[in-house]
Amino acid sequence: MPRSIDGTFLQLINDNIGIPHKISRIYGRSIEEREDLLQEMMYQLWRAFESFDQRSQFSTWMYRVCLNTALTYKRKSGKDQAESISFSHYEIPDPLVENQEEAISLLYDAIASLSPLNKAIIMLSLEELNYEEIARITGLSRSNVSVRLVRIKKELEKSLRKRLTP
Repeated sequence: MPRSIDGTFLQLINDNIGIPHKISRIYGRSIEEREDLLQEMMYQLWRAFESFDQRSQFSTWMYRVCLNTALTYKRKSGKDQAESISFSHYEIPDPLVENQEEAISLLYDAIASLSPLNKAIIMLSLEELNYEEIARITGLSRSNVSVRLVRIKKELEKSLRKRLTP
């Protein structure tokens, strides 16, 4: 595909515009950082568009480009520490919060406290992608995705409980 920004590229971006916005919300701490990250993701999508070979869905390819961009951005800014993982099974409880916006904000804050890769995995899971799709996007094995999701959910549950307990 040509690298020029044509109707196809713009249509695909517009059809999937929620992906970079969600990723920037999770990886960017401030509004300015989110805007910078979003701009960088758009630039990287444009640069990489000719490598999109249509063997996978555009949304899968877009997640991969945007997540890699976010991880690189965070690594360059030196704001994230190395990963540490602990495993266990759990369910995220419904927050006892009356205001839905506050509940969403609490969840985003809890997700923001995760390591960069774990943020990506839980976000893809919340988008209802299956383990195979998550594995393809992140470069992990299907079983590693499964194990990580169990651990991530437990970590989020603990974080939400702490935030909701006075």
